[in-house]
Amino acid sequence: MDSFTKTFLDESQQLLQQLDVAAIEALAAGLAATRDGGGRLFILGVGGSAGHAGHAVNDFRKICGFEAYAPTDNVSELTARTNDEGWDTTFSEWLKGSRLRAGDALLVFSVGGGNREKNVSVNLVRSIELAKEVGAKVFGIVGRDGGFTKQQADACVLIPTISAARTTPHTEGFCAVIWHLLVSHPALQRQATKWESVK
Repeated sequence: MDSFTKTFLDESQQLLQQLDVAAIEALAAGLAATRDGGGRLFILGVGGSAGHAGHAVNDFRKICGFEAYAPTDNVSELTARTNDEGWDTTFSEWLKGSRLRAGDALLVFSVGGGNREKNVSVNLVRSIELAKEVGAKVFGIVGRDGGFTKQQADACVLIPTISAARTTPHTEGFCAVIWHLLVSHPALQRQATKWESVK
């Protein structure tokens, strides 16, 4: 069992070394421009990434001064839209209700980035299409080949695949690392976090 732990940690170290610093910096700059221009940030994720989205909304609001939201934080609306309209439009219709507009931005957390042809995370695809239609920015932190998010994003961090058997845990784990880097970035952070402010 200890060999699995060592393998996982070794893969994590390799992955960390392969992250694209320039892509992270571009994401930080794009997010800062959105906030400083008065735009809102909508964070989208499915499955484990939905949990990340809610956590990240807190961080971007509290630490960085964003007006930020995640559609998955309202389970009543999410399930009503799924039941009444279908899963594929859950996020795009929610974004229409929020009057997504030019100056706003999406931040997509996804293992695969969405793929219409393979019918995976089509609700992310539809949301990105809406963002492009209205002139909102698209940002992402994704794995595998990045999917539709990477193809369409204004700035995107691709989590490298070190082990195909562990793509999901590595992508979701490092997504959290990247967004915590971003909310700590000098271009974005406005408030000290609690433990760092305790003497």
